[in-house]
Amino acid sequence: MSDPQREVRFCAVAPIELREADAGGDLINVTGYAAVFGERTEIGPLDRWGWAEVIERGAFADALKRGDDVTFLVDHGGLPLARTSSGTLTLAEDERGLRVDTALDPSDPDVQRILPKMKRGDMSKMSFAFIADKETWDETGDYALRTIQSVQLFDVSIVTDPAYDGTEIGLRSKAAALGGESDFYRRQMQMRARLSGLA
Repeated sequence: MSDPQREVRFCAVAPIELREADAGGDLINVTGYAAVFGERTEIGPLDRWGWAEVIERGAFADALKRGDDVTFLVDHGGLPLARTSSGTLTLAEDERGLRVDTALDPSDPDVQRILPKMKRGDMSKMSFAFIADKETWDETGDYALRTIQSVQLFDVSIVTDPAYDGTEIGLRSKAAALGGESDFYRRQMQMRARLSGLA
């Protein structure tokens, strides 16, 4: 069962790079950014229930220092392709964001399933799953602005599309942060009904 506070966010501005690790082609190096600092992202429609969100530089420093056991997944599920605790996945903060480096084994059936899609660009986005340990909310403007300052990190993933489940979980986080949990779930059901009507 997933943690009800866990959120996911995707990064489409920094494409994944693939290259053979050596002349023999034994491994495929994968490099990308699961998160980019300072880029404002809209979570949901700002004119109704959504908010803007930005990841502050240093947001992953505590997770990296703690050595959070982070897996490298496809769409936040399935068997891990790599893992920080096994030394097959390396995460680092740089001036741009949360950098992901790993070397995938092309003989792994799970890698074989996604590698052609990555090479064609069909799977070119990355995402990360987290719980915010430290955040601030500014509601003085036309819409709320959430600044994520420190997180617990669970996985980084290659994704096909942004995950709407992450937005729903983020809404629960917003309600808790702003102290409005009492009738939050009623409002959430109303929101879902409105969105279904727009689909």
